[in-house]
Amino acid sequence: AIAATIAGVITMVATWAQWAAIFGGLGGRDGEGNNIIGFLALVIVAPLAATIIRLAISRSREFAADSDGARISKNPQALASALSKLEKGATNYKQNPKDVKASESTAHMFIVNPIRKSTLANLFRTHPTTEERIKRLENMY
Repeated sequence: AIAATIAGVITMVATWAQWAAIFGGLGGRDGEGNNIIGFLALVIVAPLAATIIRLAISRSREFAADSDGARISKNPQALASALSKLEKGATNYKQNPKDVKASESTAHMFIVNPIRKSTLANLFRTHPTTEERIKRLENMY
């Protein structure tokens, strides 16, 4: 909850700065104090940082959901096995452009991410990797 609040505050401050620059200019009357680079950094970097924080929260909630599911079922190995099978199915699925049923806009609805991405893209994932989820489940008991 604290991290979500921080992410919201970062976004809110960046939005205020953006509107202040639009309606109030970037400096004084004589052009003093113009700091376009600082303004651009705030407007671009702050929402990006807030997004990364929000997505990290989403990943931690996914781990909590896995933990709760394993606790309720009293069998974390079964959940880990199911995730492993889903990952193998997604890995074996060859994405022929004619057969693609998943896109960036629908990937969040899948249990296992159907779209392979780079390491940098992991910052923007809504779910942890299946390997991470399986590892945590196997270490539960």
